[in-house]
Parts: sequence; structure tokens; C-alpha cells
Amino acid sequence: MSQLKRANWKDIFGGVGRYLKANPESAAMLEVVDKFCEQELRPRLASDYGDASPEKMRGLMKEFGELGVFGPTVGTEYGGLGLDKTAYGLFCRSIESVDSGYRSAVSVQSSLCMHPIEQFGTDEQRKKYLPELQSGRMIGCFALTEPNAGSDPGGMTTTATRDGNDWILNGEKTWISNSPICDTAIVWAKCTSDGKLRGFIVERDSPGFETPVIADKEFLKASITGSIFLDNVRVPERNRLDVIGYRGPFECLNNARLGISYGSLGAAADCLQTAIDYTSERHQFGAPLASKQAIQIRLATGVRNYNVALAACLAGTVDSPPNITAISILKRNSVQTALDIARDTRDMLGANGIVKDYHVARHLQNLEVVQTYEGTAGIHDLIIGKSITGYSAF
Repeated sequence: MSQLKRANWKDIFGGVGRYLKANPESAAMLEVVDKFCEQELRPRLASDYGDASPEKMRGLMKEFGELGVFGPTVGTEYGGLGLDKTAYGLFCRSIESVDSGYRSAVSVQSSLCMHPIEQFGTDEQRKKYLPELQSGRMIGCFALTEPNAGSDPGGMTTTATRDGNDWILNGEKTWISNSPICDTAIVWAKCTSDGKLRGFIVERDSPGFETPVIADKEFLKASITGSIFLDNVRVPERNRLDVIGYRGPFECLNNARLGISYGSLGAAADCLQTAIDYTSERHQFGAPLASKQAIQIRLATGVRNYNVALAACLAGTVDSPPNITAISILKRNSVQTALDIARDTRDMLGANGIVKDYHVARHLQNLEVVQTYEGTAGIHDLIIGKSITGYSAF
């Protein structure tokens, strides 16, 4: 067994250990999450990947709810754990070490559905929805992206028209994680009277609300994704969120991007561990591959970049709310780091790098999508660029 494998390479700087020592509640919960991921989640991946049926996903979401991973930062008065964003990030890292699709399902429920209700909802909305979402008895989604409005949400065409004490929603959303199994959706639409964005809690049983599955995905095949069609969907005023403009959805996305920043490093860690194990056991030219200088330099590079990215995430969750530019740096850096690690470890495994049993190629595929959603790499570079130059390139 190599010295590298014996070392605690997943936390060289010790930041996670110090955090957990100072936060025993988070440490205890992380232990529960890690156990579930390794004993329950990883063994079922082979059957879930490529067959994320509505029935399977509903069952999994219920299990996640019973575990307590949904909305861990939500206050205890609404059924949450009342933990901090670092704990949430570490949960995401553990879940994505198994698969990005699983982490995506958790992120959508926690950051994109529960967070806006807690942040912008009325007390009545919080009491009605948050405990149900936290327990997994209710599944939520976040509907912002449209067929012609992805990186440019200003191009949104979904409308909300006031009609007495109700709102009438019309439009189409696409690439919405969890939508085919959702019980409620956070839908963003432009008000026809003033052109400003509004957020609404839309329940599944609303007439005119449909959520067809997007089939034949090549990546993120352990999660379920769909579209949302809104045909004169009537939503009561009591289901409108108390926020106007793009601040609402952008704050939700920033919250989710923290989970992605940690989560993608979970996928990177799984790739690195696979490469460490493989090169330690595979002999070429009379010695383990891991004993060769070329392999050690590549493994050391991956471990170095992983730990620097993890340290940045830990530092980035100290502030609350975190700086918007810092979030873009974290998401952009973590995913790029994870992609680089996945690509290099795939190469270190040679032809076996594309075999299902080693999982590296699956992580690589998933991370290509993670780099795109919740802000593409280019969009995050432009957010950073605007911050440092003062000029908007959008």
C-alpha cells in the first residue's frame, strides 16, 4: 500500500477536521450521510444509472428526507437542522462522491426549492411547505430555464398576469431537475403589467401544469429531468413569493452553487481514490504503476489541486451570505479542477478508464454537465471579469 494511500489526502490542510471538531452536530450528521452513501447509495448506482424512473426517484427522495439531508440550513422551527452552509457543502461532497445526479436532486430540493420559500416566503408558506419538503414527503423543483432563455434569463417569455386574487401563468420551462416527480415547483415568470420577475409556488394538481420527462440523456443518468408546460395555470396570490426582480432567482442559484462547489470535489475525490487503488495494484514493467515517477507526479498534482479547491470552499463559506464573485470563483474553480482530475485519472487507468466498474468515465461525463448548469464556465468568468474591471460584458 502506497504512502499516499495511507495519508489523509482528502484533507491535507486539516480544514475539514477543524470544522467538524468545532461543530459536533455537523460532524455527527456527516457521519450518518457518509454511511448512507457507502452502504445504501453506492450499491444501487448500477441499477439507477440509466434507469432513474419516477418510482425509483420518488423512493430515493423519501429516503433522503428520512436521512435529514434536505434543507440542512433551514431553521429547526420549520423542520430543518439549522446547520451552516459548510455542513451542507460537505453533505454534497459525500453524495456526489457517489454520483453527481444524486447530489443534483438534493441541491434542487434544498437550495432551489426550500431556500426561496424560507428566504422569500410568508410564514404561512414556510409552515405549509418546508416540513413536507424537508421530510421528503413532498418533492420540489426550480423552474427558471426556458428553451430560449438559459444563460440570458432576461429573454424569459413565461408570463404572469394578475386576475383578481390570482395569477395566470403561461409559458414553457426546460431542463428542470426533479420536475417529472415534483409535487410543487418554484416558477419564475415576467409580470405582464410591469415586466418585472415574480416567483410562484405552483402545486402539481393545478390545471394546465404538465411535466414531461426529457428522455435519452447521455449524462446525469441517475437523476430525472423534465420540462414544465404552463397553460393558463391559475396560482393564488397567497402562493406568490415576496420578492420582485432577478435578485430572487439569482440568490437561489448562488446558494446552490456553493453545494456544487463542494459536490464536484466529491466526484474528483472518488476518481483520485480509484486511480490510487488501481495504480497501486496494477503492475507494469515489474513494479506497481504507483511506484513510477510519472504516475506519482500526476497523482500528486490531482491531490494538490483538489486540496487547494477544498480549502477555497471552506474559506468561501465563512461569510454569510458569501460574496457573489467568490461564489462564481468557487463554482468555476471546483468544477474545472474536478474535470481535470477526472480526465487525468481516466487516462491513468488506460482502457479500463472507460469500464463501468471503475466509475471514472461516469464521473467525467457528469462533470461535463455540472460545468454547464447553474452558470456555465463562461458566465462565471464574465461575472468575475465584471467584478475586477467594472465593465459588464453581458
